[in-house]
Amino acid sequence: MTSLIRTLSAAGGQDGGQILDGNAIAQSMSVSSAGNVLASFKNTSPSAIEGSVRISDISLFLTAPNAGEFIEFEQRKNGGECKFYIDINNGPVILKLLSVEIAAYLEALMAPLATGEEMTKTEYLELVSSIYSKAISDEIASSQLRASINFPGQITSATGGTFSGKKAEFDIPLLELLVLETPLVYEVNWK
Repeated sequence: MTSLIRTLSAAGGQDGGQILDGNAIAQSMSVSSAGNVLASFKNTSPSAIEGSVRISDISLFLTAPNAGEFIEFEQRKNGGECKFYIDINNGPVILKLLSVEIAAYLEALMAPLATGEEMTKTEYLELVSSIYSKAISDEIASSQLRASINFPGQITSATGGTFSGKKAEFDIPLLELLVLETPLVYEVNWK
């Protein structure tokens, strides 16, 4: 809670602190996932982080109860495919697999990704603005996440993203991820 208050104060312009704490997020993901996720992030600005996430055992995500099949991964002899599907029903489950602390943080921000509550992007921004501040809702509306994922072979297509060699990159508007008004679907094929 202390971290949340500091973060929201920083986002609201009440001090010069960090809005996102890369080290704290990485530590939370590494501890919460029982060793299945190794994360390393650094701050590139008070409101931006970059780094890497390595999942040791993808089968834990593939077989997680109540996850609603949010990830399909198939490696064949001559290639493979991976599909990510995130919606309002499986979002809270995915978050808890990655980090219980981050899930609690997003619950405090009333993000549908964490709560499972259906609302529009406009309704969510108005709610955040009325509870916290317009500065925080503006920050959410303008932020993006970039996911870079390495795959076992030469990528031939990446629906919803770009690719080069074995790496696919996806730019995901934070607001779309937090609200999930429309499910997010990404697919990668490789040879």
